[in-house]
Amino acid sequence: MKYYKVIIVGSGFGGQSAAVNLQKNGIDDFIILERRSFMGGTWCQNTYPGAAVDVQSLLYSLSFESYQWSRMFATQKELADYTHHVIEKYQLREKTKLNATVQSANWVAYEKRWQVKLENGEVYAAQFIINATGPLSTPKIPEFEGLNTFEGNYFHTNQWDHKFDYQNKKIAIIGSGASAIQVIPAIADTVKQLHIFQRTPHWVLPKPDFKFPSFIQNLLRFKPIYKAARYLTYWLLESRVIAFKYSEFARKLFAENKAKRFIKKSFSDPAFRKKVTPDFSIGCKRILLSNNLYPTYQKDNVSLHTKEQGIKKITRNGIETIDGQSLDLDLIIFATGFDAATSIVSYEVSGKNSKHLREFWEAYPRAYLGTVVPDFPNFFIITGPNTGIGHTSALFIIESQMNYILTAIQQVDRENHKSIEVKKDAEIEYTKLIHTEMEQTVWKSGGCKSWYQSKSGHVIAMFPGFSFNYYRLAKNFKKNHHTFE
Repeated sequence: MKYYKVIIVGSGFGGQSAAVNLQKNGIDDFIILERRSFMGGTWCQNTYPGAAVDVQSLLYSLSFESYQWSRMFATQKELADYTHHVIEKYQLREKTKLNATVQSANWVAYEKRWQVKLENGEVYAAQFIINATGPLSTPKIPEFEGLNTFEGNYFHTNQWDHKFDYQNKKIAIIGSGASAIQVIPAIADTVKQLHIFQRTPHWVLPKPDFKFPSFIQNLLRFKPIYKAARYLTYWLLESRVIAFKYSEFARKLFAENKAKRFIKKSFSDPAFRKKVTPDFSIGCKRILLSNNLYPTYQKDNVSLHTKEQGIKKITRNGIETIDGQSLDLDLIIFATGFDAATSIVSYEVSGKNSKHLREFWEAYPRAYLGTVVPDFPNFFIITGPNTGIGHTSALFIIESQMNYILTAIQQVDRENHKSIEVKKDAEIEYTKLIHTEMEQTVWKSGGCKSWYQSKSGHVIAMFPGFSFNYYRLAKNFKKNHHTFE
């Protein structure tokens, strides 16, 4: 058995942030366990055509590592390059084990440490676990009738098959969300036919993207200028919370009305406008950014199928629709998202008294600061329940969580303890606060069902407020909310 002070599960931005912060604080006795055959997480895994981030590059980056970005919204390739830059600079490859899928983590009470078992049978032990697997890492493919009979190809956008030549092929893409709206324009001009199956339309706004002129790229090399631009971007985005939570008037004025004008400008046909107009408040689901989606919908080789024309079943040759169409297809692309509500932690976790994390989360996932759970000492969850952020960079929240995690570990070390655990009352009070505040938000009251919600109806993905409030909560470590042993 191999023993470490800290095991980090996952090598995406969460895992990288954890590793670098541990190093900067004098903790070098850690290992990163990565289930894939390569490091990097989201932006090394999602390589589908058109993939790009929808948060400004300056803010969608780690605060300790600036970068000479080429455009306002980075493409997948540039984000992958940035990821590898961080990995190489901080020598994280040497601290990582690839093809290491965690099967289970069990708390060994008398030793005050975790025992981690991999699917290949290897066993590791650590005083602390930082889970950084991410909630958007397990792709979801719906169980359509007849899928196993389809003789063509199919795959999820998260697992894009680059060996398949889609040029001049008949293709269906199932889904019309964040991944789909990037794939659709990227492949439409080269395929023979493209059928888009939309369960519900999403609100779409123009994407204010552009390539940085060379003089701006050169200016970004200077850290004071880079930090000032990042600071300004942060506060511009932070103002969006007013619309998401506090002002329906602001939400309609600055977002929904703009989205409606975008539809009206893009489509002359009233029937098509109706097809792409949602029946819920803007922001209830993720707002999508695209300049070329609506023009692509109107291409001669593209067909948009609404819920009334949805999938009845999948056949040997393609798809049979509810309204009686039979579509011959070469490829089906699933842009159907991720199992976010149930895969925050993708392996079995057994804490004190053999309590299971899945059982604790049976009603709905919950955690103090979205990071720690009672009865699971020394176990930290990056991007846990209610740490999602709809208006700014997820990396800001990740780094805020690291402030709390590092303080917790340092408290244990400083006072010669072995473990730290959040008190039940503290977690209950925090969860009550989160879901009370959530009632005011568009995610709860906007009239939609989304992946932000669990089956119980609780919004378990998003933090209901300003990100600087979360930063303050995570930074202000409350010792009396914890027990030490």
